[in-house]
Amino acid sequence: MGDMDPHIFAVAEEAYKQMARNNKNQSIIVSGESGAGKTVSARYAMRYFATVSKSSSKAHVEDKVLASNPLTEAIGNAKTTRNDNSSRFGKYTGIGFDKRYQIIGANLRTYLLEKSRVVFQSENERNYHIFYQLCALAKESEYQHLKLVSADEFNYTSMGGTTVIEGVSDKADMVETQKTFTLLGLKEDFQMDVFKVLAAILHLGNVQVKAASEDKSYVSLDDHHLNIFCELLDIDNSKVAHWLCNRKLMTSSETVIKPMMKNQAVNARDALAKQIYAYLFDCIVGKINNALLFSGKQHTFIGVLDIYGFETFDVNSFEQFCINYANEKLQQQFNLHVFKLEQEEYMKEDIPWTLIDFYDNQPVINLIEAKMGILDLLDEECLFPQGTDENWLQKLYNNYLDKNPLFEKPRMSSKAFMIQHFADKVQYKCEGFLEKNRDTIYEELIEILKTSKFQLLVKFFQEDEVPSSPFNSSIKIKPAWPVVKPTNKQLRKTVGNKFRSSLYLLMETLNATTPHYVRCIKPNDDKLPFEYDSKRVVQQLRACGVLETIRISAQSYPSRWTYIEFFSRYSILMTQQEISQNDKKQICKISLQRLIQDPNQYKFGRTKIFFRAGQVAYLEKLRSDKLRGACITIQKNVRSWIQRKKFLRLKYAVITIQQYFRGQRTVRQAVSATALKQAWAAIIIQKYCRRFLVRRIYQLIYVATVTIQAYTRGYLARKKYQKILQEHKAIVLQKYARAWLARRRFQSIRRFVLNIQLSYRVQRLQKKLEDQNKENHGLLERLTGLAAVHSSNVSKLQKLETEFEKSVAQKKILEEQIKKSKEETEQKVTKLEQQYTSLEGQKQELEKKLQDKSREMEEKMDDLTKQLFADLEKEERQRKILETNFQNQKKDYEKQIEALHEEIRCLREENIRLQQQSQDDFQMNENLKQEIEQLKKQAKEIPGLKKEILLLEAQKIDTEKQIQTQVKDMREKMSEVTKQLLGSLEIEGLQNRLSQEDLEQMNEDGELWFAYDGLKKATRVLECHFQAQKESYEKEIETLNFKIEHLNQETNHLQKLFREENSVNDNIRQEVTRLSAENMIIPELKQQVSELKRQKLDLENSLKEQASEMKEKMEKVSIQLHHDLEEEGSQRRSLELQRQNYEKEKEELVAKLEEIQEKNNQLKKEFKSESEAKGKIRQEISRLTAENMDLEEQIDMKNKSIRKLQDQIQALTKTIEKESKAGAPPPPKEYIGMLEYKSEDEAKLIKHLVLDLKPRGVVVNMFPGLPAHIMFMCVRYADHLNDADRLKSLMNSIINGIKEASQNHAGDFEMLSFWLSNIYHFLNCLRQYSGEEEFMKHNTSRQNNNCLKNFDLSEHRQILSDLAIRIYQQFITVMENNIQSMIVPGMLEHESLQGISSMKPTGLRKRSSSIKEDPDSYTITTLLQQLSYYYNTMCQHGMDPELIKQAVRQLFFLIGAVTLNNLFLRKDMCSCRKGMQIRCNISYLEEWLKEKNLQNSSAKETMEPLSQVAWLLQVNKTTDDDAKEICDRCSSLSAVQIVKILNSYTPIDDFEKRVAPSFVRKVQSMLHNREDMPQLVLDTKYQFQVTFPFTPSSQALETIQVPSSLKLGFLIRV
Repeated sequence: MGDMDPHIFAVAEEAYKQMARNNKNQSIIVSGESGAGKTVSARYAMRYFATVSKSSSKAHVEDKVLASNPLTEAIGNAKTTRNDNSSRFGKYTGIGFDKRYQIIGANLRTYLLEKSRVVFQSENERNYHIFYQLCALAKESEYQHLKLVSADEFNYTSMGGTTVIEGVSDKADMVETQKTFTLLGLKEDFQMDVFKVLAAILHLGNVQVKAASEDKSYVSLDDHHLNIFCELLDIDNSKVAHWLCNRKLMTSSETVIKPMMKNQAVNARDALAKQIYAYLFDCIVGKINNALLFSGKQHTFIGVLDIYGFETFDVNSFEQFCINYANEKLQQQFNLHVFKLEQEEYMKEDIPWTLIDFYDNQPVINLIEAKMGILDLLDEECLFPQGTDENWLQKLYNNYLDKNPLFEKPRMSSKAFMIQHFADKVQYKCEGFLEKNRDTIYEELIEILKTSKFQLLVKFFQEDEVPSSPFNSSIKIKPAWPVVKPTNKQLRKTVGNKFRSSLYLLMETLNATTPHYVRCIKPNDDKLPFEYDSKRVVQQLRACGVLETIRISAQSYPSRWTYIEFFSRYSILMTQQEISQNDKKQICKISLQRLIQDPNQYKFGRTKIFFRAGQVAYLEKLRSDKLRGACITIQKNVRSWIQRKKFLRLKYAVITIQQYFRGQRTVRQAVSATALKQAWAAIIIQKYCRRFLVRRIYQLIYVATVTIQAYTRGYLARKKYQKILQEHKAIVLQKYARAWLARRRFQSIRRFVLNIQLSYRVQRLQKKLEDQNKENHGLLERLTGLAAVHSSNVSKLQKLETEFEKSVAQKKILEEQIKKSKEETEQKVTKLEQQYTSLEGQKQELEKKLQDKSREMEEKMDDLTKQLFADLEKEERQRKILETNFQNQKKDYEKQIEALHEEIRCLREENIRLQQQSQDDFQMNENLKQEIEQLKKQAKEIPGLKKEILLLEAQKIDTEKQIQTQVKDMREKMSEVTKQLLGSLEIEGLQNRLSQEDLEQMNEDGELWFAYDGLKKATRVLECHFQAQKESYEKEIETLNFKIEHLNQETNHLQKLFREENSVNDNIRQEVTRLSAENMIIPELKQQVSELKRQKLDLENSLKEQASEMKEKMEKVSIQLHHDLEEEGSQRRSLELQRQNYEKEKEELVAKLEEIQEKNNQLKKEFKSESEAKGKIRQEISRLTAENMDLEEQIDMKNKSIRKLQDQIQALTKTIEKESKAGAPPPPKEYIGMLEYKSEDEAKLIKHLVLDLKPRGVVVNMFPGLPAHIMFMCVRYADHLNDADRLKSLMNSIINGIKEASQNHAGDFEMLSFWLSNIYHFLNCLRQYSGEEEFMKHNTSRQNNNCLKNFDLSEHRQILSDLAIRIYQQFITVMENNIQSMIVPGMLEHESLQGISSMKPTGLRKRSSSIKEDPDSYTITTLLQQLSYYYNTMCQHGMDPELIKQAVRQLFFLIGAVTLNNLFLRKDMCSCRKGMQIRCNISYLEEWLKEKNLQNSSAKETMEPLSQVAWLLQVNKTTDDDAKEICDRCSSLSAVQIVKILNSYTPIDDFEKRVAPSFVRKVQSMLHNREDMPQLVLDTKYQFQVTFPFTPSSQALETIQVPSSLKLGFLIRV
């Protein structure tokens, strides 16, 4: 077949063989002008693949692949002036093959459907074939409801003038199209829906738009075709008629409806028709792809590209521009593959070669797609609402006319432009470019179509994501010119931009495969048979580059083999002497020189051998001759062996026959009667003799066996008895030994406890003694102070008596001072009043804030109560429908409500009690006032107390003497007691450890118990009078402290009540905590609380300062009055009056102070509301403490690493000191980021760096990816030496070492995570320093200097990426195996919401494996801890965040799939309460994702089926609305799964009810039309495709140092 060039089957066979031989994807690019036969060629190529690779299954996939061609041609091909079956869209068909190279499926990708052909055709052209095929069957009975007529009567099918193609039957083609629909599995209902949409488009074209005036138009409601159009699509005809002629304009303030002119209305009608057909086309292509979807795993694929050819018509518009642009890109790809790559490979292999010039169309592509190119200017003009085609054309003239030789302006037209394409010069008319690029349609018409009850039409306008093709390659190809990525949404939606993006993806796919080219040549332009226009053919050959290809083939070397491939294929032609050499390259050269004598017929390159045309065929002939000769020799020997074996078998048979024949003859001659009797007698004698001998031997053996058994059994019995005896003795010894050990352990513990008790008691007694000594010292100081005051008073009295005469003179001075003090007090009073007013203002502000907060909290509580009442009302409705048993549940809820009301009443009573307490506090303040008055009275009794102080001093001296004597006696007694105790305890170690001073101290502490009571009795008399005075001064402080303690007790009591209220209803508490967690007011409350506290402290401080100042003033005033009374006896009355005035002022000040204190108490009461916020703050504190614990663990880990680093620093400092002592250090060396190593150290490098490396040490001591950077630095060194063998050996060793490490630790999660991260870093280093511009964008200048210079490691990069994928899959498998056993107990069986699933379903068997109560079973917390361990380990190893997200997504998919499968298979788990449990566990997983910042990992979407199942278990399942809601909400579940859950639903208690079978059937009928997979359980082994993003490393290679712990001392930094 390969020798039949030029033939389409030869190209297809070559592509198929290369795919099978090299396991690489292939592409067949069919190109040529319009009408050259591209579609037919592509069809034949696909027919060849379907024939040679027919699958063995019953699905007949290859028939479906072939059947897709007639269908796509019917909806996408049309008659043009150049071609009767012209493809008006591009199509790339990817045919998938399995490992046996059999077809398993296919995928279609389409490009730029020519939508304008639906509403306009030029002369002698037709619309798409499907319209004419449908009209051909208009008279059939099954199509009568479409109300079709002949194609001549429809506007959209009769514009071109011809509705029939010569030699083509539209009716027969329609029958073939229907067969294709059926073969692809598309049901008749879908076919009829498609025909209905097509008929509606035809009727829409006949809708008459009439002009009402110059600016208005209308469509009659009686229009026959309008009514048919609306009837077919099931929409309102009045709305369609209205919005075809009007449009809606939205302004900032209002909406305006603007009528349209007739031509605008016609354009709107045509735009609607084009849009509907485009949606229908995409829908049919999607259905074809679903029918061709392959179930197995695709191994390779072959793509067949059938795209529109180069076109030039009389009038060329936007469609021809895009088509020719696509052909330019395909021509560039052909040039790149055939010319550039071919000649570059010759230069790379050092083959003598003269470069051949060829036409490069890159300038034309730059003109179209470059920045500020034609497409960019077109998109820019489309952004402007007032943009026109003329403005855009003027921009083209300004930018390119006379500046670009490929762009011209026509002489006879000012509304067109010309572009010099590779095939010809084409003139484009600019009219309609903007409108076609925008592809706009009025939203009002779309909204009308969306309201249709016609399901197929509604599906058109549902926004779905574009499915990605399964043939997308992971290889990225750099475009020929940087493609500008649009930043605006409107730009992304233009047709030109979409077409450019899809064309870029097509080029990327073609460049990732091995291309094969089919150049279709058009013999003439008149579509005549057997007519050959040579000039036209040569023009096509020159335009598509075939002539240059022939020239290169004539001069070049079309065939090439690598040395290894040549050796493996043609080693049969080599002699034994040639093969005995070691160098395969030299063997190939010697053998080839011997086989081909002419050296010009081949050339030796660096890695390949190049052959001229025909030489490989010659070598193949020699090889086939050699093989044929070997086959003949083998056949000769095999046939000889077969014939000889047959001869020997015949010979043996003949000899056997002769033997038996001769023996029979001799027996007949020799046998007689006597001989027979003798022979019979001899046999009988032999029988008895042999029996005797055998019996004798048997008896001997029997006796020996019995004797051996007896001795053996006795030996075993004795041995067993000895063993039992030894075990019994060992048990006795163990019993006594363990008893002795237990007693010894108990004695040691008792001694230790006694030591601790003794030391604790000693410390306590010491403390008490010190406190008593302090109190005694305080009493002494107070007594001495009183004595000093008394003596000073006596001296003052004496001085006052002597100075009494001077007092009269000083009276006036005192009166003036009193006036000044009055003025000062008045000023201070005014200041206090101002402060009081400011405090009142602050108090009012605080009250307003507290009222606002209380209102907000009341509103929230009202919302909660409303929600509760709404839930109760719902339940009441359900109870009416359900049985009478639900009345019990209603009573329970009413009881709960009554309990809540009682609790509220209790809280109100508590509030009333608190108010009463506040009134009691007010009364206590009044009592304080009375006590202050008593203090004033007691101040008058001070002189009488002075005499009592003298008596107390004398009594104190006597008591001190008595106390000292008692202390000495008690010390002596306690010393004796302690000595006796120490002697009785026999604690020698303690006695040795304690000194004499310690023993005396212990004695002192021991007597405190007795001395304390004696001291209290002795000092009670001394303190009785002094304590009364002390209490009078400190009573106010104690009362305030008492109030504070009382308030704290009340807050504690309120908190207890709040906790009891929370324990009453767990569900309400969880809801409140969840709402409070979502509430954003907590930070503001915290700030307000802190501000209130700060203001409270300021108020208390200011009040204390004012009180102290007032007390000092009062004391001063009282002292002055006292002195005046004693000094001025005669003026006592006047001074008493003044004192009374001062006392009144003082009382007023005290009253004001009491009022301030009362207000302060009120503020304190208002601060009680803080206690509610404190509970929330405590919850936040508990969460923060848990986080702090985690942070402390991390800090401990970091401290360990810091200690290790400090040890290393100390070791380094020691070595530096030694070097500094030895001599001055050499100047610093500049490194270039390489590590020098020897070839013999390669195995040692792999052993220490790969095989023996432990991840834990590397993570603690080094930065992530250090082993990868070290390996790359060694690779750089080999590249620097330009040593290919060393580099290849090193790369192979690294790859094999990583493989071995991953295989040796196949079940070690940390090892796999570590090497996955390092191989990813190593792969990124190879990319970053490869020298390719794509990977050098983010490099520094120093990093660009460190790029590889001599070798291209792209092949090794591919191997490393494959190895990384394998390790990733192994890594995922290990995580899944570890976590799989935790999923079912944690997600289903563990009760994270206590009390939810306490009741078990009735009537089910008990599962002992998973439902039993096990305290050590897995919980959702265990599952989250395992996930956190995985996440932390990956982060520690420096894994890329994208890889972490993909791994987490895979784990979440496993959790959801395993949980869902167990729900399907376990009927006892399908209940409402279990649904609540599952929903709670899912929320925990989502919170974990949020905590780890993994919301964008798509892990949450994998849990969507499980969330819908949880919702389905909780929702009502009775009415039709419930069934409809279930069908709408459960979009991620298949119909089989929904029905299974409903059938398995099992009520736990009497308040629930099983799902009625009628309801299940109702849901099943609603889900009948849903197209989903019929399988019930999910595939838990499914793995998502992994991608490795490129992330450049910021680590400078020249700064990396190799740690000594890696044992790589043989590496030298360069």
